[in-house]
Amino acid sequence: MTESLPDLAAMEAFGQRIAARLQPGDVVALSGGLGAGKTTLARAIIAAMGHTGEVPSPTFTIIETYDHLRLPLVHADFYRLEDPSETQEIGLDDYREGAALIAEWPDHAGGFEHEPTCLAISLETPGENGGTGREAIVKGGKAWQSRMP
Repeated sequence: MTESLPDLAAMEAFGQRIAARLQPGDVVALSGGLGAGKTTLARAIIAAMGHTGEVPSPTFTIIETYDHLRLPLVHADFYRLEDPSETQEIGLDDYREGAALIAEWPDHAGGFEHEPTCLAISLETPGENGGTGREAIVKGGKAWQSRMP
């Protein structure tokens, strides 16, 4: 499915729909080039889950946790990983226990699309063709089929 995200309000509304359907064990895998809107969408999801205040980008920390939301949430940015095995070194499996995961640059962590609880979102900027905003190409794993945002 393709979701048109012409402006920030549309991105926030999309994030709210994802947040409303998020369950423990889910992965929201966000792909797209630099500046495609991955962190913006992650922030919209986190805010819709009930977080108030700043949502730092985990580019340097790799993992930020939010235990005070309606369900525990892990926001990870795997851009700096050089090999997927590094997820073991940072203890990703421990962070994921009972939590939902928002993963930016999921391919750097070996990918998550093989998991039935993965909602894979590829953000594209159609501006190169004269368009504005973003388009989200959304693919849901088996667990998402009845609750697509």
